[in-house]
Amino acid sequence: MTGGNKKLHVIGASETKKNRPKLLKSSDLSSHSHNQSVSTLNISRKQHNGSLYTGFGVIAIAVVAWFVYQGYLETRVNSPLTENKVAFPSSHDFPERYWGSFRPGVYFGMKSRDTHSLLAGLMWFMPDISAAGSLNLRHLCDQGDNLEQYGWKEHDGRNFGVQVIIDKFIQLETSFVTKLGGNHGGDWTARIQVEPRMKELKGQQVTLFFYLTLDDNGKGLLQPIRMIDNMDTSGMEANESVKFLGLSAVHGHTEKLGDFRVSFHHANQQSIVHTAFLSTTVASPHLVKDTLQSGLRLMEDKRSKERHISLAGTLFAKEDNLKQPNLVVHQVTGKLPLQLEIVYESNSFAERGTMLRGEVYDALLQTYREQFRIQFENKFRLNEKGFSEEEQDFAKSAMSNLIGGIGYFYGSSKVQSVHNKEPVPYWNAPLYTAVPSRSFFPRGFLWDEGFHNLIISQWDREISFDIMAHWFDLMNVEGWIPREQILGSEARARVPDEFVVQRNNQGNPPTFFLVLDAMFKNRPVRDIRTLELEQLNRMWPRLVSWYNWFNTSLHGSEPGTYYWRGRDTASARELNPKSLSSGLDDYPRASHSTTNERHLDLRCWITLAAKVMASIADIIGREGRKYHETFVFLSNNELLNAQHWSEKAKRYADYGLHSSNVTLRRPKSIVGQPKPEKIRWVSEEPTPRFVDDTFGYVSLFPLIIEILQPDSPQLGQLLQDLRNPNLLWTKYGLRSLSKTSPLYNKRNTEHDPPYWRGPIWINVNYLVARALHHYSVVEGPHQTRALLLYNELRENLISNVLREYRKTGYIWEQYNDANGAGQGCRPFTGWSTLILLLMSETYV
Repeated sequence: MTGGNKKLHVIGASETKKNRPKLLKSSDLSSHSHNQSVSTLNISRKQHNGSLYTGFGVIAIAVVAWFVYQGYLETRVNSPLTENKVAFPSSHDFPERYWGSFRPGVYFGMKSRDTHSLLAGLMWFMPDISAAGSLNLRHLCDQGDNLEQYGWKEHDGRNFGVQVIIDKFIQLETSFVTKLGGNHGGDWTARIQVEPRMKELKGQQVTLFFYLTLDDNGKGLLQPIRMIDNMDTSGMEANESVKFLGLSAVHGHTEKLGDFRVSFHHANQQSIVHTAFLSTTVASPHLVKDTLQSGLRLMEDKRSKERHISLAGTLFAKEDNLKQPNLVVHQVTGKLPLQLEIVYESNSFAERGTMLRGEVYDALLQTYREQFRIQFENKFRLNEKGFSEEEQDFAKSAMSNLIGGIGYFYGSSKVQSVHNKEPVPYWNAPLYTAVPSRSFFPRGFLWDEGFHNLIISQWDREISFDIMAHWFDLMNVEGWIPREQILGSEARARVPDEFVVQRNNQGNPPTFFLVLDAMFKNRPVRDIRTLELEQLNRMWPRLVSWYNWFNTSLHGSEPGTYYWRGRDTASARELNPKSLSSGLDDYPRASHSTTNERHLDLRCWITLAAKVMASIADIIGREGRKYHETFVFLSNNELLNAQHWSEKAKRYADYGLHSSNVTLRRPKSIVGQPKPEKIRWVSEEPTPRFVDDTFGYVSLFPLIIEILQPDSPQLGQLLQDLRNPNLLWTKYGLRSLSKTSPLYNKRNTEHDPPYWRGPIWINVNYLVARALHHYSVVEGPHQTRALLLYNELRENLISNVLREYRKTGYIWEQYNDANGAGQGCRPFTGWSTLILLLMSETYV
């Protein structure tokens, strides 16, 4: 053994008493080698176990991170954008618009622009003409009531409104006037005037109910003051006071309104047959009518033996220990004609002078009406254009219905993203918005609201800015705005559950860019008011987020292409999967939905958005180069033609996986089983292609957005096709889908009638007329043809809408392409009111 081995020893082994190392034998060395191997193996095992632990730790961290990230994604859909709000924080910033008729879903109601407002409203019926088992009690605007006509005749959106309601036997005029003063929004007075429609009905009885309640989760005090409490009953027989069971006033208090008093006044006491009241609680404002009806009794006047359908007075549940009402109703039954005035007075209004009723009310209302008429002519010039007085009254009523249909809502939407298993609530927020239809759609719709504000901005730019501000404040952190706003119990009660949830991959067309374009096109900065520049600056970060959402969330597979999300690829019942988010619902797209679709209308909307973003950036001094470059890119006619022009069909079209041979067929019935529903049957395999068997509104969007060059051959072809009666042209306006299209007037399911597959829609017709006007004043080879088409289309639309209004008393949702008849819901004084801008030829 070499000398070097002397130095080897086992670490930790005991040495001899003399502290000398012990020499190792060969057997010892062998044992040492074995121990060293075991030691190395143990170390290796420890290292291996450590690696396993580290791996498990990394996996655990990754799993936790994934769940955290998923949680983050789940919350994005209902997390508000953190940019500063655009709407002013308090409704008191606009005192002239603090009180108003902000309850479009009822025939007449008043409300303040507060989150938990006091609500006032009207109901009526005729006790002597009620149908068996039904009072025919009027309250909510309802097509089923079959009123001959109702709507505002004049309404300025600030100070007053006058409405006429024509029921079967009576005509009501409901009006109101607001008066500024004090610290809580001032005073207002409403007047209900009821007249018989036939002479023989004079003296017949009518019953009016006027109620006060609190909006959802509203807190406050309502104290009814009975008439009998304020009357001198000396000399009156014991039972004679049964006639006077109603209210003289209601005293109240809420946090936002402070103390207030609402008093009731009857113009002619001799016409009063009976009065009564109800003081009770209601769980929610949408249950007011049910609660009122449950409080009705058949009561007998012991002196005259007359019976009256009467409110029962104070009614509380036994378990209600507080006995504090949140619903108070005043009833008056009287002989026709009948008048009731309701006077709201804020206790903070000092030195108000004479009460706003009677002749004082008449004088102030007349002043506002005269101002309204002067302002209307200054803005729309219809008298100057030669329209008759009747036609001008129609136009005033059309606009007044739109303005009078502006509501103030508060609540939260139900929303869902692909990361949420179930719908989640949006945050609570207010919304100040017009509505498409008081009877059928008394709530906010995003793409409708852009069209509404093309008119509203011409009447009152401040109102338009305020409406847009409220909508933009509903934007979430992704830049998405729910397209339908169902806020509060009153709105929610009128919407089927399947339409309540809003999904964040679906967004309506960005029509507010139409409004901003019209408001600021060709306006030098020096001519723009400072307040409007401030509003644009406040709005800018949200405009950026909104634009980015469209540009990134809806892009297609190639640069410059886009497609609407939300088409149902799995539905066997639909002839063609709907694109609800486009606003055009059942308008035919590619028969088989894929991610490679190209939707022409969406591309054009984003082109418009880029153009307007660049323009606003210039106005307020922001960086807008990328928006300008995007507009130049998307408006390039060569690229547009490459992606959307079908040379074969000579028309612009969508692109996708498409078959022209698709029908609805009923499967064979099984004996003893219910008849099966029709399902989709594809007779020809789809191929990637242009959807050029269809010609309709979507095909017109390059014209509508005015991105075609004036000398474009495609523009010439479009104008030629536009006048073809076998395609879109009718003497009533442009139909939505050509008669040659396979799905013209076809049902999309067995139960869904055609919607955007033939009927005439005023909003798109207005956009086409506006574009024709544009090309008629721009020099080019198609200028003359554009002018001829513009004049003829404008005349057809105005004549037909007026004719149907005279015939039916209403402006309609859509018009039949075969005979021009109004159809769909009524009154539809949303975008159909654009007929006013056609009459006035207002396009910027």
